[in-house]
Amino acid sequence: MEILGGPYFAVAGGGESHGPGISTIVFGCPPGLDLSREQIQAYLDRRRPGSSRHGTPRQEKDKLLLLSGLYQEDHETLTAGPQLEATVQGLTFGTTTYERGYTTGEPISALVLSTGTQSGHYTQFQGPEGAVRPGHTDLVKYVQSAGFVDIRGGGRSSYRSTISDVIGGSIARLFLFETFGTVILSSISQVGPLRAPRSLSDHFADLLKEGAASAQQVSLSAIHEIQERLLAAELHTLDESFAQEAAALIKETRIAGDSIGAAVEVVAVNVPALAGDPLYNSLKVRLMGLLGGLNAAQSVEIGDGIRVIERRGSANNDPIRRAGYMANSHGGLIGGITTGMPLVFRVGFKPTSTIVKPQQSVRKNLEEIDFELQKGRHDPCVGVRAGVTLESRLAIELLNAVLAQQTRRVDPANFRLF
Repeated sequence: MEILGGPYFAVAGGGESHGPGISTIVFGCPPGLDLSREQIQAYLDRRRPGSSRHGTPRQEKDKLLLLSGLYQEDHETLTAGPQLEATVQGLTFGTTTYERGYTTGEPISALVLSTGTQSGHYTQFQGPEGAVRPGHTDLVKYVQSAGFVDIRGGGRSSYRSTISDVIGGSIARLFLFETFGTVILSSISQVGPLRAPRSLSDHFADLLKEGAASAQQVSLSAIHEIQERLLAAELHTLDESFAQEAAALIKETRIAGDSIGAAVEVVAVNVPALAGDPLYNSLKVRLMGLLGGLNAAQSVEIGDGIRVIERRGSANNDPIRRAGYMANSHGGLIGGITTGMPLVFRVGFKPTSTIVKPQQSVRKNLEEIDFELQKGRHDPCVGVRAGVTLESRLAIELLNAVLAQQTRRVDPANFRLF
């Protein structure tokens, strides 16, 4: 069973790359959060195919339909969402979906329909004589499923499945922002050999040193300025000159029929302290697993990452004063528990597996072939669209840890009916 997060806040999804749509159920959102379809749609727009000219040419609208888990007494506002219609045996019927309401604590269900599928592109992968794309899941999924696998666009292994991640993560991050002022951002920090000269975490570290270190809080105005810079850049990255160089490299790679790797830094600021557990169920274990488990991810670093190998403890330990931590080499987690400092992760992505260049491979019956892709539409660099999904996965696990922390404090007042 595939569930993100849990057991207190969790996300379940279903759907394949070229199926009719992606369905999502979000469990455990506390009641009373004012939630609108438009708020979630903004994050889906960042994830969707076609949102960047440096990503896949596949075009999808990815419009959200909310079906349950919201309520408010103004029914006109509640049910002002898109109309959902279906025709069965000549009979057409429809219903309204939700636009805005308060979460009730019940499961929130959502649907995103697929409209840009071109399944004919994948006929070369059909059956036991179908070709296997090197670096892709074609062979392992075929054998694992005894041949009963959806070969269109990678099926369930497609990045399209992360629609559920973003829907659930959007709800989690909205709750975290309303409750703690927590904001989660990401920035592309490397494309191939090109590295951004300045990281997102370094920028926040400087902001904290300049005046907010006593509270370990970054002002919302400073966060908004960073958000505007990220959205305005040619690539979702903090450094404009790096964005232009990286975009040119991605374009060059696409023209050559190849792909290229990337690294994405994801940072959460204004994080509540004391969330998480040590050892086997630590927040570090869960976050590194969830971020590293995203499609095409090959590495995860927390805080200063592999740079700490060269240090001594006297240089790496974060100094502590009455006001709080004075540095953040640990990336906001010590012993799997949040310190209140920014959560900092860096995730490395491999080059996209599906490329035009000829490669050595096999058919599913293991006959050796020289593989050449006949048709398809693919990201030349998967890191371009990965940031919002990493942000979403971080939000899911952080909210789950916050709700778990609440189980340690039982208040009898919450158990009185009269």
